[in-house]
Amino acid sequence: MKEAMIRLRMSMQDAHYGGNLVDGAKMLQLFGDVATELLIRNDGDEGLFVAYDSVEFLAPVFAGDFIEATGTITKVGGSSRKMTFTATKVITPRTDLSVSAADLLEEPVIVCKASGTCVVPKANQRINHE
Repeated sequence: MKEAMIRLRMSMQDAHYGGNLVDGAKMLQLFGDVATELLIRNDGDEGLFVAYDSVEFLAPVFAGDFIEATGTITKVGGSSRKMTFTATKVITPRTDLSVSAADLLEEPVIVCKASGTCVVPKANQRINHE
C-alpha cells in the first residue's frame, strides 16, 4: 500500500463562513493534492481524479487549525487507482487564552473522510507494476 500525508495550517484566507469556519471543499482540495502525490509515487504521473465515492464531514475546521490530510491507495487496476483519505485536526488555536496560544491535541480529531477513484492512462504510466 502506498501512503502520503500533507500538513497545512488553515489561514484566515481559507475561512469562508462566520466564526472563521473553513469551507469543507478545502478538505477535498487537500485530498486532491494527496492523490496527486500518491499517483506520482505509484505511476510517475499526476493522473486525474475521476470521482469521489463518499465524503463525510465529521467536525468543523477553523482558521488557525493545523490539518493533516492522509491518503492510501487501496486498489490498483489497469489504469484506475482506488484511494481512501482522512483529514485530522492536530493543532487548534486557543484565542480564549491569548492571540497566539495554541494546543497540540492529545487525540487528533477526524474532520473529514472520503474515498475515490483516480485514473492514470496506460500511456502515461512510467512505473512497471508487474
